[in-house]
Amino acid sequence: MLTGSRAILVVSEDSRQAIDLHRALAVDGHEIYVAIEGFEALRRITETLPDLVILDDGNSADSGFDLLVAIRRCSSVPVIVMSDRVDEPSKVSALDRGADDYVVKPFGEQELRSRVRAVLRRAEMPAPTPKTMVVVDDYLTIDFDRREVIAGGRRVPLRPTEYRLLYHLVNNAGRVLTHETLLAKVWGYEYRTEEHYVRLYVTYLRQKIEQDPRRPRYILNERGMGYRFVDLAPAERVPALLASS
Repeated sequence: MLTGSRAILVVSEDSRQAIDLHRALAVDGHEIYVAIEGFEALRRITETLPDLVILDDGNSADSGFDLLVAIRRCSSVPVIVMSDRVDEPSKVSALDRGADDYVVKPFGEQELRSRVRAVLRRAEMPAPTPKTMVVVDDYLTIDFDRREVIAGGRRVPLRPTEYRLLYHLVNNAGRVLTHETLLAKVWGYEYRTEEHYVRLYVTYLRQKIEQDPRRPRYILNERGMGYRFVDLAPAERVPALLASS
């Protein structure tokens, strides 16, 4: 459970929307900053160091996504994108560019506050301690302490959500984890119907850790059920963690 206030930057050209967001998020005690355009948003991010950015894609999704790319060049701050676009390609495009969540307008105040809490929880998850280095085979080593993998001798950094997903898959190596289980553990109960999030991030992980992402050896699909990480040798098994992790 989150405790204490967080600094949240709202980026929107719509002053009325910015006021509404300020009022809604202030209920949870957060400190809210507002930027109306990209340059100001980037300045705020570097100077204020917010814990979360809420980005309105405005009238043009491309301009909002361009700003998202610019944010990712200078910061790993969690970003929630708000958009009028309900189609899955738009959601995928935002996530591909580094968004942590995508909320379709109009949305309820309770939904937004819930999404904010979920994203902040994911960002603040502590590093696991039972085992930080897992040598899967000669090609793949996973370093959970550094949140990266060593694939084919190359160090590949992981984004926070990729790290959390891989962590739960490896921690349950050899066991099938359903889409619903992965959504609950990685994204939170609020995302129980967002199955495409799992598919998309499994694709991201495969592109980073598999020798041939089209023929995966490590993250295996169990059709109609979910995914499982290939079983590990006994010496590399990861101790089970508390259910709350």
